[in-house]
Amino acid sequence: MEAHKTRPLAAVPEDATAQGGLATGIAVIRAHLATLPGSPGVYRMLGPKGDALYVGKARNLRKRVTNYATPGKLPVRLQRMIAATRAMEFVTTHTEVEALLLESNMIKKLKPRYNVLLRDDKSFPYVLITMDHAYPQVIKHRGARDRKGRYFGPFASAGAVNQTIVTLQRAFLLRNCSDNIFASRTRPCLQFQIKRCSAPCVGRIDGTDYGALVSEAYDFLAGRSHQIQERLAAEMESASTALDFERAAELRDRIRALSHVRSHQDINVPGIDDADVIALHQEGGQACVQVFFFRDGRNYGNRAFFPVHARAVEPAEVMAAFTGQFYDRITPPKLILLSHKPAEAALIAEALSVRAERRVQVITPQRGARRNLVDHAKSNAREALGRRMAESASHRKLLESLAETLRLDNAPHRIEVYDNSHIQGANAVGCMIVAGPDGLMKNAYRKFNIRGLDKEPASAGPGGDDYAMMREVLTRRFSRALREDPDRESGNWPDLVVIDGGKGQLSTVREVFADLGIEDVALLAVSKGPDRNAGREHFHQIGRPEFMLPDRHPVLYFLQRLRDEAHRFAIGTHRARRTKSIARSPLDDIPGIGGKRKKALLLHFGSAQAVAAAGLTDLETVDGISTAVAKNIYGYFKEDR
Repeated sequence: MEAHKTRPLAAVPEDATAQGGLATGIAVIRAHLATLPGSPGVYRMLGPKGDALYVGKARNLRKRVTNYATPGKLPVRLQRMIAATRAMEFVTTHTEVEALLLESNMIKKLKPRYNVLLRDDKSFPYVLITMDHAYPQVIKHRGARDRKGRYFGPFASAGAVNQTIVTLQRAFLLRNCSDNIFASRTRPCLQFQIKRCSAPCVGRIDGTDYGALVSEAYDFLAGRSHQIQERLAAEMESASTALDFERAAELRDRIRALSHVRSHQDINVPGIDDADVIALHQEGGQACVQVFFFRDGRNYGNRAFFPVHARAVEPAEVMAAFTGQFYDRITPPKLILLSHKPAEAALIAEALSVRAERRVQVITPQRGARRNLVDHAKSNAREALGRRMAESASHRKLLESLAETLRLDNAPHRIEVYDNSHIQGANAVGCMIVAGPDGLMKNAYRKFNIRGLDKEPASAGPGGDDYAMMREVLTRRFSRALREDPDRESGNWPDLVVIDGGKGQLSTVREVFADLGIEDVALLAVSKGPDRNAGREHFHQIGRPEFMLPDRHPVLYFLQRLRDEAHRFAIGTHRARRTKSIARSPLDDIPGIGGKRKKALLLHFGSAQAVAAAGLTDLETVDGISTAVAKNIYGYFKEDR
C-alpha cells in the first residue's frame, strides 16, 4: 500500500454551534464536501475531544460523506453519531481494497464507539518446529514469527497447542527443551524416561535419524498421518519378524499415539484442508461469533468472540466488520465459510487475498457438508451466547446485591481491587485487577513496580512498608487518571475500590484520595480476621463499623474471588520480577557492556564476581575489551567497593 494523504480539517461556520447538536454535526460535515475528492479513502468522525466516533471507508468519499449531510433517513444511532461529530479527517487511497484494509486497521487501533468492535486482543498460538539448530525443537509460539522454523496454526487455544506438542513428542520423540539445556545435558532427562524424547542431547540418536523423525512430524502436521501410521506399522512388523521386540514396542507406542489423535478429531469434513468456519448468532441486542480453525485437514479447535455493537446492526454488517478486524491479526486461509453473507462480500474476498498474497475464497454455503459445518458452528455460537447472557444476568444481580450490602447508590460498573507483593521489601510490586458487568476485565489489569519504598522512614513500624506501597500505587493510578480523564468520560474510573487489608490500609487510601480531591469513589478494605480463615473476613468502610457477612452469602464469595484473583496476579507478577532479578548480572549495569562483551568476560573469568575482582591488566587481555573499556569496568567495581 502506498503512502496516504491526510486532508486538513475544514472550517466550521461560527453560527453553527448555536443551532444544536445535530445541526452542528451537519455543519461540520457540509464544510468538507466542497473539497472532498471522488476517490476511495477512509473517513473518521471525531467528537468534541478529538476522540474517534466512527471510522468508515468509501469507494467515493464525496458521495459517502454527502449521505451524512442529510440524516433524516438514517437510523437513530447514526443521527446520534452525527450530533456528536465536531470534526472529520480523511485519508485517500488508490483503491477501495486499500481503503478496506486501512479501515480495519484503524478500527482496531482507535476503537470508535459507533463501529462494530472486536474486543479481543489475544494472539493465537502456533506450533513451531525450529530450524536454527542441528536438532530441531518443538515448542509453542505466540507473537511475531521472528525465529527461523516452520509454523503450524493458528490454534484456537493454548490447550490445543499443548495437546498437539504432547502428540508430537509421543509419536516422533522430538525434544522441547531449550538450546541452553540441550547443550548442558550429560545424561537423558525425564522426557526420555517416559518415552517422549529420543535424547539427541546425549547422543542416543544421530542427526540423520532425528532428521527423519522431524520429517515425519512435518508430514503429520500437514495432514498425512494415515500414511505415516501405515509406514510405522510396516516397520513394526519387520522388527517383530527380525525378533527386535524392543524396536517393535517403540513403534507400537508411536502408532498408538497417532491413533489416539485421529480418534479425537471430532469434526473432519472431506475436502476441508485450510479453512476457517465463521458463524454468527444474534439475540437480545448481543452477538456471538464462533470460529473453527481447520489446517491441513485437521481441526485446530474453536473460539467464541463477542463483538460489541448497537442493537439494530444487521448480521451482514456485523459479519463484514468482524471478518475485516479478525484477519487484521492473522493470515487468512484459502477458504472462509460464513453463516451470513457479509456486506460487500466480493470486496472483502479481494482485500483478504491481498493480505494473504494468494487467492482467498469467501463463501456462504447453502447446502451440503459445508453447510452442515457452518450450522454446527452456528449452534456453538448460539449456545455460547446463551451461556454468556445467563452469566451476565446472574452477575448483574450479584452486583446489585453488592451495592445493597455496601450501601452504594447504584450497582458498580467498574470495580478495582489492589494488592501488593514483596519479600521483606525486595522486588516489591503493586497490582490492580478490574471487574465489571461482564466479569473480570483482564485487559485492564495493571502492575506497578514500587519505586519509593526506600524513602519511607524506619519508624513507620510493622506494616509501614505495606502502607507506603499502597500509598504509592493509589497515588500513581489516580494522579494519572486525573491528568488524562478529569471529566471521567472514558469509562476507566472505578465506582468501587477494594483494598486487601484492614483499617490501616483503608486510612492510607482515604488520605491519598483526600490529597487528590477525590470524594465520590467508594472504598472497601477486606481483612482476613483473627484466624485468617476464608469465610471469616472482616470488612471495613469509611463511616461504618467493621462488619462480617454470613457464611455462604453470595457477596462474600464474590469478594473472596476478587481478592484471590488480585492476590494471584500480584504473586505472579512478583515472582516474574524476582526471577528476572535473580538472572540479572552486575555486568548489566556497566555502561558500554553489551551482550557480546558480557559473554566474553564471563567465558574468560567464569563469573561476575571474578570479573569484579580482576585487575586492570587481566581485563585488558579479554577479547573485545579495549583499554578504555577495561578501565571503565575496573573503575566501576573499584568505586562500588
